[in-house]
Amino acid sequence: QVQLVESGGGSVQSGGSLRLSCAVSGITLRHYTIAWFRQSPGKEREGVACTSGVDDDIYYSDSVKGRFNIVRDNAKNAVYLQMDSLKPEDPAVYYCATDGFCYSDTGARPSEYDYWGQGTQVTVSS
Repeated sequence: QVQLVESGGGSVQSGGSLRLSCAVSGITLRHYTIAWFRQSPGKEREGVACTSGVDDDIYYSDSVKGRFNIVRDNAKNAVYLQMDSLKPEDPAVYYCATDGFCYSDTGARPSEYDYWGQGTQVTVSS
């Protein structure tokens, strides 16, 4: 049974940092593409970063490029999302997902991912 468990969400002030973790079990993560998505109320789920299990390509959405960093730790079967310079537009529930695709130009599409975590809430205060 594949399970993904996110942690590390919370509340920070604008300009602050958070590090999200996603622990994966039931698969050997090094063989799989993994992505971070986020969703805020009334908006569609957005892919913010992904890393390919095929060629190690990494994609960031324009909204987070230069501020967020996705790091895969195959030894721990985990992936992290380091979020710096958080902005008032970043609050959302953040999800990790795996067994999908990471396109070099458009990133990750939620409909293509088979396994999801439960999400972790990120709040940014100004």
